[in-house]
Amino acid sequence: MAKSLEIKHIAEELKELDDPAWSSAKPVKVKSYWSGQRAPVKRRFVACLLWSDNALYIKFDANQGEPPVIHNFPKLDQKTPGLWKRDVCEVFIGPDRSNPNQYMEFEVAPSGEWLDLKVSKHGDERIIDDSWESGMRTMTRIGHDLIEMAIRVEWSAFGGAPKPGDTWLGNLLRCVGAGKNRGYLAWSATRTETPDFHVPERFGEFVFLD
Repeated sequence: MAKSLEIKHIAEELKELDDPAWSSAKPVKVKSYWSGQRAPVKRRFVACLLWSDNALYIKFDANQGEPPVIHNFPKLDQKTPGLWKRDVCEVFIGPDRSNPNQYMEFEVAPSGEWLDLKVSKHGDERIIDDSWESGMRTMTRIGHDLIEMAIRVEWSAFGGAPKPGDTWLGNLLRCVGAGKNRGYLAWSATRTETPDFHVPERFGEFVFLD
């Protein structure tokens, strides 16, 4: 049975990591790797999702018990190719349930760097459109043992806004660490032989509430 999370509608627009409206979201606690194996507490994260008439908002509160793996000189005015090779939180979103192999990928790094991609799967082949521009925005803050990262994406990126009661498909993910000790966390475990997030048949349900 697919995992499911509920996304509450809000009237106001979120512009800050400390906006009190974030507390109205139901926290989604991600405690396991892509394989289903439990991840150490120091690598777990909590995601909060909200939506307004204009945009979708995702905030990640990620435990950080090791030095962040980030660029020393980040460029925030353009997408960063290969961002997934460093520390990053991600959300995959498929607006069309009848076509789960077409979805969007959004990434945010502790540095504030970002990446947006449009993905199409055909059997074992994955076609990536890295020229696609969603207009996504990010907010980040690195604390002593917690990294906060947020993404804002306007509905035009998806071709239109959902209606209350609509269900989209997606997953919430994190890459953390380096080398043999690198970890790949997933809200909905993909359970592949090696780490792989691009498994739309394992996506969970994103349910939009009124």
